[in-house]
Amino acid sequence: MIVCGVELTGSDAVVCLLSMDRGQFNLPECKVRKLSLPKNHSREDLKRFQAAFAELMAEYGVTRVAIKERMPKGKFAGGAISFKMEAAIQLITGIELTVTLLPPALIKSTLASNPLPIAFADTGLKAFQETAFIAAYVGQLQGR
Repeated sequence: MIVCGVELTGSDAVVCLLSMDRGQFNLPECKVRKLSLPKNHSREDLKRFQAAFAELMAEYGVTRVAIKERMPKGKFAGGAISFKMEAAIQLITGIELTVTLLPPALIKSTLASNPLPIAFADTGLKAFQETAFIAAYVGQLQGR
């Protein structure tokens, strides 16, 4: 099963693919590191974002998407645009896709009981993908 970890920040969806085969984690090579929503956020822009995301998931055979949940209010609240992007991802049709929101507390408790098997620096991913990588890892463990 291939899981796509997603961190929604500003107008970007940072992605990281992670698969597990016979107990071994693997980072499939992915040509896309993030998908962006254009600044004017029109209906057509959201549809294009949704189509691009769905195409990426279909191309790599992703069956589960794990999104790091943002708080709706407070100091660490997510922006309105990120919630639009989340809805666009959740409403993708035409492909078999399970979308899961991972609350920060669940991520923290899962990492406490199942530490990352590799240091992030050794993954070869870009630094800005770390949160998406952790979301993919926790999503992979939650999906078993």
